[in-house]
Amino acid sequence: MSTFKPVPSAVGGAGRRIGVVASRFNAGVVERLLEGACEALFRCGVERSDVEVVWVPGAWEIPLALDALAARGDRHALVAVGAVIRGETAHFEHVAGQCSRGIAEVGLRRRVPIGFGVLTCETLEQALARAGGAAGNKGEDAALAALEMAALLERIGTGT
Repeated sequence: MSTFKPVPSAVGGAGRRIGVVASRFNAGVVERLLEGACEALFRCGVERSDVEVVWVPGAWEIPLALDALAARGDRHALVAVGAVIRGETAHFEHVAGQCSRGIAEVGLRRRVPIGFGVLTCETLEQALARAGGAAGNKGEDAALAALEMAALLERIGTGT
């Protein structure tokens, strides 16, 4: 595991409206990611009423829900949280790869920042470590990245 950690940003979230798409599959992990994301948003000044959480069946469906939220044009940033854990078949590669690709496409096409908090792990233990365990909470990291990117896009004149 890398020991590199980016320098934390001091970006605030006051006045920002954020959409969060969460996968119900691997719910025990995803609920922890969602909690980390929401706590980070609230800590940065985003009002609870300005956070819209949308649940989808699994990671495969995350990009479509993100696209629907982005199409409305009323969110400054979006956050995706989910967990894809390798099993005994090639299903993992298909779901993880297409979920990642779809999330990137939505962000680029809709010009909205999306914090990527979708875990792609070999084991449940690895996922739990990244959902509030020894490796931190990647939901929190994703929410902070989304806020920072919203501020950046606003500063350079392309944000919502």
